[in-house]
Amino acid sequence: MERAYFDHNATTPVSAGVLESLIPALAEVYGNASSIHHDGQLAKQRLEQARRQVASGLHCDAREVVFLSGGTEANNLAIFGTLGDRTPRRHVVTTVIEHPAVLHVCARQDATYVPVSSSGIVDPDDIRRAIRPDTGLISVMHANNETGTIQPVAEIARIAREAGVVFHVDGVQAFGKIPVDVKALGVDLYSISGHKLYAPKGVGALYVRKGTKLQPQLFGGRHERELRPGTENVPGIIALGRAASDIAFSDSVLRDRLETGILRRVSGTGVNGDAARRLPNTANIYFDGFEGEAMVISLDLQGFSVSSGSACSSGAVEPSHVLLAMGLSKDRAKSSIRFSLGRSNTEGQVDALIDAVAESADRLRALSPTYASV
Repeated sequence: MERAYFDHNATTPVSAGVLESLIPALAEVYGNASSIHHDGQLAKQRLEQARRQVASGLHCDAREVVFLSGGTEANNLAIFGTLGDRTPRRHVVTTVIEHPAVLHVCARQDATYVPVSSSGIVDPDDIRRAIRPDTGLISVMHANNETGTIQPVAEIARIAREAGVVFHVDGVQAFGKIPVDVKALGVDLYSISGHKLYAPKGVGALYVRKGTKLQPQLFGGRHERELRPGTENVPGIIALGRAASDIAFSDSVLRDRLETGILRRVSGTGVNGDAARRLPNTANIYFDGFEGEAMVISLDLQGFSVSSGSACSSGAVEPSHVLLAMGLSKDRAKSSIRFSLGRSNTEGQVDALIDAVAESADRLRALSPTYASV
């Protein structure tokens, strides 16, 4: 059975181009980038080349890119590093739909959580009203991992700048899917992760605008502008650099084909998230009458990988906090499926997935006493 992968927001396969860069790096660029001998300097040169590649993708200076282990570490460094014990401004403003890598960090701070609309968009004025004299940080994701909704980052950045507050953006889902210009957006900190854009897991970066004060959270050597000690993952960083230079933005044609096909073939369905301000690869659809996990299993048995929510929350019995925050009922939130497309997906795969979804929905509803009573 030939499988088709529709879970790219969880992770992406390593691309052929990245693999082409990674394998020689693993075999040949084994020096420590802090060593002064030939092998160490070769590693340093390749590391700095990757830094320039990532900076080019973000439209920033290479000296503003700090390499880390991924998006979670980048978010932790951004938040803890800004709200450290050396500043009296320890209050953070964030939203109720952030990724756990932000929510769980903010839970350890004095935090205000701003709501979102039924389409999943935060109102910048709500951010403005939440700012206090002791607010030191605003943290808002660029694009949501479950629904794909894109937040008004530039507007929030202007509010943060007027208030003199540092602005962090979790850009893990956005970078590689939509154009990102951190200078034009006006952000101070921006997190990215390699495995969301066809690089391996275990590598990421944080954009730190020049002049932004940040306290390190790990201690050791003087690597990465003294913000992230430890010998750099040079092969992973090389792979991230190649992935950043290979970014090719897609349109929403296949996603729209998928949504239109499912909504036409299956009754009791609808799209969660803003119709226009959404990542071009992401479709989050509810199916009344059965739980999403049942659809995920059914499609998996037919060769399709999809998700019922955030991969970082898999195994959770509670419905998505993102969908509940948008006003969905618990039943409808638990009935929702996320389809996230990538480079390898084709029209044929999309059409086959539509057929499989329609067949699965009919079968699951026939077995569902809940749907029969609707």
